[in-house]
Order: sequence, then structure tokens, then C-alpha cells
Amino acid sequence: MADKSQEIGGIHFPFPFTPYSIQKDFMAELYQVLEAGKIGIFESPTGTGKSLSLICGALSWLRDFERKKREEEARLLETGAAPSSDGKDQPPFDSPSCQETPGTPRPAGEPDWVTQFVQKKEERDLVDRLKEEQLRRKKREERLRQLRHNAQLKYAAKRERQEEVETEHLLRLSRDILAAGTEAEPPEQLASGEEELVLSEYESEEEKGTANGLDGDEDDLEEEHVTKIYYCSRTHSQLAQFVHEVQKSPFGKDTRLVSLGSRQNLCINEDVRNLGSVQLINDRCVELQRSRHESKSKSRAEDEEPKRRRREPRAACPFYNHKQLQLLQDEVLLEVKDIEQLVTLGKEAGACPYYGSRFAIPAAQVVVLPYQMLLHTATRQAAGIRLRGQVVIIDEAHNLIDTITGIHSTEVSGSQLCQAHSQLLQYMERYRKRLKAKNLMYIKQILYLLEKFVTVLGGNIRQNPSTQSLSQTGTELKTINDFLFQSQIDNINLFKVRRYCEKSMVSRKLFGFTERYGAVLPPPREQPRLAGFQHFLQSLQPGVTEAPAAPVEEEEARAPRPASPLVHIEGFLAALTTANQDGRVILSRQGSLSQSSLKFLLLNPAVPFAQVVKECRAVVIAGGTMQPVSDFREQLLACAGVEAERLVEFSCGHVIPPDNILPLVLCSGPSNQPLEFTYLKRELPQMMDETGRILCNLCNVVPGGVICFFPSYEYQRQVHAHWDKSGLLARLAIRKKIFQEPKRASQVEQVLAAYSRCIQGHGQAGGTVTGALLLSVVGGKMSEGINFSDNLGRCVVLVGMPYPNIKSPELQEKMAYLDQTLPRTPGQPPPGKALVENLCMKAVNQSIGRAIRHQRDFASIVLLDQRYARPPVLAKLPAWIRDRVQVKATFGSAFAALRKAWPCPVHSILTSLDRVQPFRVVAPLSLSDLSTLQDISSPDTSNYTEGH
Repeated sequence: MADKSQEIGGIHFPFPFTPYSIQKDFMAELYQVLEAGKIGIFESPTGTGKSLSLICGALSWLRDFERKKREEEARLLETGAAPSSDGKDQPPFDSPSCQETPGTPRPAGEPDWVTQFVQKKEERDLVDRLKEEQLRRKKREERLRQLRHNAQLKYAAKRERQEEVETEHLLRLSRDILAAGTEAEPPEQLASGEEELVLSEYESEEEKGTANGLDGDEDDLEEEHVTKIYYCSRTHSQLAQFVHEVQKSPFGKDTRLVSLGSRQNLCINEDVRNLGSVQLINDRCVELQRSRHESKSKSRAEDEEPKRRRREPRAACPFYNHKQLQLLQDEVLLEVKDIEQLVTLGKEAGACPYYGSRFAIPAAQVVVLPYQMLLHTATRQAAGIRLRGQVVIIDEAHNLIDTITGIHSTEVSGSQLCQAHSQLLQYMERYRKRLKAKNLMYIKQILYLLEKFVTVLGGNIRQNPSTQSLSQTGTELKTINDFLFQSQIDNINLFKVRRYCEKSMVSRKLFGFTERYGAVLPPPREQPRLAGFQHFLQSLQPGVTEAPAAPVEEEEARAPRPASPLVHIEGFLAALTTANQDGRVILSRQGSLSQSSLKFLLLNPAVPFAQVVKECRAVVIAGGTMQPVSDFREQLLACAGVEAERLVEFSCGHVIPPDNILPLVLCSGPSNQPLEFTYLKRELPQMMDETGRILCNLCNVVPGGVICFFPSYEYQRQVHAHWDKSGLLARLAIRKKIFQEPKRASQVEQVLAAYSRCIQGHGQAGGTVTGALLLSVVGGKMSEGINFSDNLGRCVVLVGMPYPNIKSPELQEKMAYLDQTLPRTPGQPPPGKALVENLCMKAVNQSIGRAIRHQRDFASIVLLDQRYARPPVLAKLPAWIRDRVQVKATFGSAFAALRKAWPCPVHSILTSLDRVQPFRVVAPLSLSDLSTLQDISSPDTSNYTEGH
């Protein structure tokens, strides 16, 4: 692809083709936001090349930033002087190694010679650090250069890895032979391999030296973090699409890009992958790494005590190897790769892609990751992501607030509470004599918490939750402090309990314990009183009929067990440490204890996001449809401490011609029935009949695909059943084959494929069917991320306004919280009411954005509800749609506008050969296509179907 570089405002932007004018504006504004270290909200509709604008704009800035930094480094190393502090063109030395720059103000009253001495020392330290960074950078560049030009290096490393595996195998055989010849030692009290289940002595203020996952000889895998761009998006497919755009861009060959993913996506150890559950895969991987790190200390201890019976060595992951990880790290940085390519490369190199990609983060220029991984503090730290002085771009950010709220909200059921209590109690009784005092103290505190949680729900911890009927049912909402007092746990330091759970890894020990013995333990001889708890554990897991007489063998074929319920409870305990005003606890009491739950609801998403904003140099929030942006401004950024002068908003129009889109607001139907689909009116038979008549008329004139969005699955089901009974469904099927959005996510692709085949094949089939009608749900599986371009979506219809359930206790509490915390703007609705309207319009904007997907696309948008005509509602539509909306009081005028937009197909095809026409046909047509299109036209343009 040719490089069509652009000079915009004196800045050079490489671009693969001549950009649109809105792309030039986008890149220039993005560059200035990153240069000035601001927070930007960028809106660029789908089809306008947003991803490419982000890539070329951001990487052009990074290119210039690195050049300026190298020039300043060279000047410092040459003269030894401090960097000039007057011009803002000087790049800040905000890398981890250069966080303190010369010229830091000294306390008043110090003697001049002290100030000068400190400044000189800071300058010398800075120069030394710059020399170290420069040396590391040169080593990395030389390593990558050799790898790029000498392919034999990777094969040599692969052969070396194979030799290491063979040597390890021979050593293992030798040890087995020696062990077989020695005299057997008397057995210890615990079974073989069971010692690893016992909690180590807990030290609350210290961490182990290997907490970072690296051995001493692997320190060179860690490098200083260079200034980089973290690009986040919502789904794996969106991230892969972005990586492919980078590969095709002018920056594709010279950018060091790393794609991050979960262990579930990146693990190449089949034994671990086959566990299925994300939590099980994570736990098993951590255990394998811990086995490897402990192997050296164990071998030394065994050499010092040769007479002691040796434990069976735990298997370490064969793909976690220093030399192979170094090779993989360099290969990752050498060329831009997506997740699938990274997994393939890891299999070829015999190295773990999960850890290889993480070790490549410090030297990477671009890191691509799901934004859940970046927005959750613990996950971010575990992945080795450092945000200080870096740039974060959050794409597809229209539901960013909901995502942050969802990540930090958690729910535990009564069944999980009872099961965790029983498992932990059995664990404590089994190893009571081996556990240290602190471990016993914290385990007893956790057991006490679990018991009180069940009590506050109205249950008994020692009875089967499935058979416990609750006397009081309903939903109760509490502040965090009120919940702690009501549960009688306000005297326990939850911060210490949380820290204990994190550092002792008690949930993983408990999972290994239940994995070894199944759900039920054999009765220990010294503890016969545990028999009652075994029976209780059996009642919790109906599939278990009797206690196993021996530990479960690893080779035994069985379905993977779910992760320990204590993992979910740890998340709930962590949530209870949130500030009292920023969260609520919802007590949901249903018919039985097992169905009841405790849920933590985060009310203030700005709290976790504030740390991202504070640490980063600049943050860009981008999306195709960001309207209404007031939520981002008020709920997220202002509450996170972002000053108004640091915030920049940018929104551009669409690249399609104005005539290529026809947005209509219909206030009444063919029989003059007013269209207002409120909750009380929408189920009336006349409203459902009127909706069907409107669709019948639309399907008569619109070729290809029509997508109709309903407010909910239940309402879609009711309307479909009513149409079937009244005969409207049969009338619709004359023109369009009807498809419904499935409730199961696994069936979505199947339905979409059939829908697409129907539209593509109707031209060859002949007859009266002119395409397909897809009945979908706002906020469902087809309202976001699905591409209905060209004939797949020539018309999008929205039935009513999809307001959220105002009776939801979560929404009511959120509204009350916003009314209390946000100032009310004169002439505007209260913040709580504005939230409801914004949630509705965000869902609407996502649904209507399914149709126009590229520059030559064309479609009509029909909004069926007179409430859309209100100015405050119209103001929340995307600008490129809002400016073209036509409000139609009667159906006749709306139908005439549609007929004008969709003229006689044969006429439009013939005239499009001479000049550009609105809604032009861009695909070549055959004679059969022409004959089929002739069938679409109605006998008379004014002959639309009236109501009966």
C-alpha cells in the first residue's frame, strides 16, 4: 500500500492513502492532546477510518517524542548540563528511571552551596541513568537486528531446548532408579504431595523475593519501561482488527507492538488448557510457576538432609524457560503480531506466549489489551503494566462507565457462602496441628465472616442451603457501614483479611484441597466428629454419592471442577473496603438460601479511574458513538479530578454524502394511531398492529435487509406472537423472510449467516421475497459490534424508546447518588433523571449505528415514537444523524419521503451509470437482479397500506 504522507500544521503524518479531511483534523487534534498531556474525548463515526486515524496520529506523536528525547539525551551526555526548562518542546523525562529531574525546587532557607551540591548530584545521577538506558536500548536494538537478519538463531535455540528436555528426562530416570534401590523410609503423617496444601507461615508485612515470577538468572528479562501507548478495546476481535490495521499502516514494519491476553487465550500447555475454567487455568499456572521457583531451594535442602524422605517433585511448566522466553520476547518485538500469531509463535519456540508477551511490555512502543485488564488495579499490576508517564487510548469506549462499574461490582450466592464455609472448616480441621497461629486466626475470622453473611440473609450456615426456606423475601439495599453493623462484623479489620487472602493464597490451597479429595473427605481417625460435615458436603454436591477412600488421581477422567467459591467471596470482601459513600450492598432474599445473594454495587466509577488519569501522561477516550458525552464529563472525569482546562472534546461528521442517509421520526402510523410506546401503552393490541402495518409498508419499498429493534426480549416475543395470531406475520413474510435474534449467544452466528444468505440469494431466487427482516433487541447481541453494511442493513427501525427499568433498586440508588453528589444545572433535569435518558439514548445510538459502515453505504433510519421529536432527545443523537433528521407528523409524508429516497430501482440503476445518485447501487447487477428489483416496486407510489 502506497504511503500518502501528509503535512498538517507542520507535522508529518504517514498515511497509507490520501486521508479524508476529517481524518486530518482527527490526527492533528490527537497529536496536540498527547503533546500537551490532556484528556481527550474523540468521536468518529464507524466508516470514517477511526482506527487508522488513531494509529497514524498517535504513532506520529510517539515518533517525534522519541526523537526529541534522544536529542535531549545526546545533549545531556555531551555537556553534562541539566535540560532546559523554558520550552515545552522539551520532552519530559518521566520514565521510571528518570522520575526526578534536575531543577527540583529545594526547601526555602537552605544555603546556596547545599542547593548547588544537590543539583550537581541530581545532574550526575541523571546522566548515569541516561547512559544505562542508552546501553540497554542499544543492546536490545542489536539483539533484534541480529534476530531479523539471522534466522538460524531461533532454530539453534529450539534445538537447545530439545536437548534440555532430553537431558531432564534422563536425569529423572536416574533419580527414579536410585530411589528404587534405597531402603524405604517410614511414611510421614501426611500423604505424598499433600504438604503443598498446607499454608506457609504468614508474615503480614513481608513478601517473598520471587513474587515477581522471575528467578535471579532471569533478571535480564526485565527492562526499564520506555514511553509507550496502551491501546485498549472491548473485545478480542476488536483488538485483532486494530493489530491488522497497524500491520497494514506505514508504521507496521518499525513498531514494537505487544498483544496481551488472558491465560485462557495464550496458554499452550494442553494439560492446563483442558481445565476449561478461567480461574482453574490461572490457579494451575501459578502453581506450576511456584513449583519451578521452589525447585532450587528444595534440591538444596534435600542435599543437606539426605536421610529425610524426599517429596515427590511437582511438575513445572515445560514452556516457562528462561532462554526460550528471551527468544520469544525478542520475536514478539520484532514484528507486529496478533494473539493467534503469538500463540503459533509460542508453540514453535516452545515458550509460553502469556509470559513472553508480558516480559516484552517494557521495551514495547504499543501494548494492545482488553480494557478490563487495564481498568482493574490488581489485574493491571499482575500483568506488569506501569502507567506513569504513559499514554492510554481507550477505544469503543461508549460503555466505559458500565464496564468500570461491572468490573468492581461482585455478587456471592448463599450456596457459595455455605460451600466455602464447609470446605474451609474441613481444611482447618484436617491441618489444625500443622497450621501456625496467624493462619488459624485468619481462617477463623473468615469462617466467622461467612457465617455472619449467611445469617444476615436469614439462613443457617450448618444446613443445606437448597432446602432452607427464608421467612423474609425481597430486596434490601444498605450502605457499606450499615451492612457491616447489621452483619456484626464491624469489629473485624477487613483490610487485613483481604491482604491475608492475597498473600497466603488460601483460596488456591483450598482449591487444591478439594481437588485432591473431591467434595468430601474421608473421616480422619483422630477427628471422627467430621462425619457430619462430610454428609453436609455431599448434600451440597448431589453428584457425589459416597466419600472416596483415597485421594482423587490426576489421571482419572472427570469434568473440571469449578473454582473455589472462596475466590468470589474474596472479591466481595475486597469490595467492602470501598469508601462508604461510593458503594452499596444489595441483599437479595429469594425463596431459598441457595438462590439468595449479597451483591456489591459500585456507585462511583471515578474512584478506580482516577488512578489511571493521575498516573498517565495523556488519556484518550474514543468511539464511533460517544453521545451523550455529559456522562463521561460529569460522572467519570470531573469526579476523577480532571480540571476543565485539561479536557478536550472532538467530534467529526461522517464521510458519506448527505443524501446517503434518511433519518425519520414517525409520530403516527398508517391508521393515524399516535406512536408512543410507553410501558403502559406498548402492549395494547392497536399499538402492536400499527407497528406491523408500518413494517409491511417499509418492506414493500426497501430492498435487501431490514433490522427492527425492540426495547426488550419479552416485548419482541409478545409482538411476534400477536402478529402470528392476527396474520400480520404472514403478510410480512410475503416480502421478507423473517429472522429473530436468539437468546443464546452460541446461536447468533448461525442466525446471521442464514440472514446474510437470504439477502444475497434473493436475486437469484426470484418471486416476491426481496430480502429479510431481522427482529432484534436494543442492547442485545446484535445491537453492538455487528456489521450490517450495504444490503444487509438498508433500513433500521427502532420501536419505542428503550428506557431502563426505573424500578430496579440498583438504578434507583445510582440516581439518588448522582442527585446528591453532582450539581444540578439550571434548566436541565436532575442528574438522576438525566442518567436514565442518557442510558436510553446510548443504546439507541448504538443500534442505529449498525447501518452506515463505509463511505459508499446508504440506509434509512426510522424511529417509531413521537417522543424522539423532543428537542432534548434529538440533541443526544450523533451530530451527523441529528443534522439530517426529518420529523413526520403523519405516516403519509414519511412514506413519501421513503419512496423518494428509494425510487423505482430500475430508474435509479440506469441513472446511476451517468452520475452519482443518492442511495446508489455500488455492486454490479445481472439481468436476474434487474428483474428481481422490478418486482420490488409497488403499482402506485401513493398506495401504502392503510389500517383496517
